[in-house]
Amino acid sequence: MRLARAEREQSIVAVAVSFFAQRGFKGHTRELAARAGVTQPLLYRYFPSKEAIIERVYQEVFIGRWDTQWEDLIADRSRPLRARLVQFYQEYTRYILTYEWVRLFLFSGLEGLEINRRYLRFMRDRIWSRIVGEIRHEYARPTLLDEPMSITELELVWGVISSIFYIGIRRFVFELAVPQNLDAFIEDKIKAFFDGAPAAMAQPSPRHGPGGRALPEL
Repeated sequence: MRLARAEREQSIVAVAVSFFAQRGFKGHTRELAARAGVTQPLLYRYFPSKEAIIERVYQEVFIGRWDTQWEDLIADRSRPLRARLVQFYQEYTRYILTYEWVRLFLFSGLEGLEINRRYLRFMRDRIWSRIVGEIRHEYARPTLLDEPMSITELELVWGVISSIFYIGIRRFVFELAVPQNLDAFIEDKIKAFFDGAPAAMAQPSPRHGPGGRALPEL
């Protein structure tokens, strides 16, 4: 079937997302082209290199589906912070807990690509710093302008996402059972976070030592 260029390109991207999620980024472009129903030379007319295809997959899966309203939601102080975080994490969980998202993220790390680091920097700047700032405001602590985010704050906020992401690993990698009601799980997760994390953020363990406030490089 003859398709318009834009339609053909989008069709190749959709196949690439599925292909790399199944085979990893080391999968050969010859097989990708066959799955997409095009020749390898035609594939390279749309994308000049395999790296260009991977970049498009990154933009499609990790950035293109991002909802900028999440950032406004977290910062909306007209609502209780717990309610904001429950809503954000519930919506974000539905965004990341897909076969493609979870496996592409894992394969990127296993194969030494930059996708993981790029996305984690994106999350740190767009979400984690906002959450830390809102928690500080909630507990009348210095702003991030007055006092940089500490490693304890980063790790505790990161830990919430990590535990949610691990549900995806259990489901799409290990093929194990996962909670059926994820919204209820998120409510419990945020409750546990608020019952302990703010205190640890305000008074991190002295065992961190003098350099304990330095953030790891992403």
